[in-house]
Amino acid sequence: MKQILLITDGGSNVGESPVSAAAQAYAEGITVNVAGVVDEGTIGEYGATEIAEIARAGGGISQIVTSRQLSRTVQMMTRQTVAGTIRQAVNQELRQLFGVGDVGSLPPAKRGEVVKVMEEMEETMSLSVALLIDASASMKPKLHAVEEAIRDLTLSLQARAGSSQVSVFHFPGESQYSYCVMDAGWHSNASNLGKLFGKIRMRGTTPTGPALLQVVDYIRETCGKIGKIELIDEPQASGGESSEVRSDNVV
Repeated sequence: MKQILLITDGGSNVGESPVSAAAQAYAEGITVNVAGVVDEGTIGEYGATEIAEIARAGGGISQIVTSRQLSRTVQMMTRQTVAGTIRQAVNQELRQLFGVGDVGSLPPAKRGEVVKVMEEMEETMSLSVALLIDASASMKPKLHAVEEAIRDLTLSLQARAGSSQVSVFHFPGESQYSYCVMDAGWHSNASNLGKLFGKIRMRGTTPTGPALLQVVDYIRETCGKIGKIELIDEPQASGGESSEVRSDNVV
């Protein structure tokens, strides 16, 4: 499963709409979550609306938090997105195969079996999270909280049974022609993350849309095509027909 987790205080002002960019990411099988960070004040109506719309277009979730809440929120959003994607795929297959609306409509015994498989998949599914950090001037007081959030997320992903990897980007780039900078490619070790933040220079513009598209390009080039997954493999049904539940969703 592929995710982009955008950390910003909103207010994009350069290039393509970040809402359109998030919709393109979702069309390519990449979920976009957004953590809006405030610090001793409000994020503003425009920023809050933009944050919600980006996440909605990207098939993800958004939340506006203080710097102190950021680390816990980043971990929560990552896990909720994995669980939600699995649940959506399972419910779709249940409707197609058995004509029931969702897992809750199954008989209790069968429901328990399905829920157990879903919980196991949350821990074992391969997960790639690209963190995209707003490094515009207004985010400078929040950078330390962002650093802690990234380190804590990486440590939590290391505890999963499935393979997990994180990449880190920030925007804007070093020049007017560079929208986004990659600070670290895919990795699963949190020990070197502290070195990343000495390189980030806070700047004035906020090209959120172009930065999102650049990260989408990176995921596409490094992760390849995202294939189908088999969600549930159940015993043969009576009559010898398989009752597997498979997902054609791109996750």
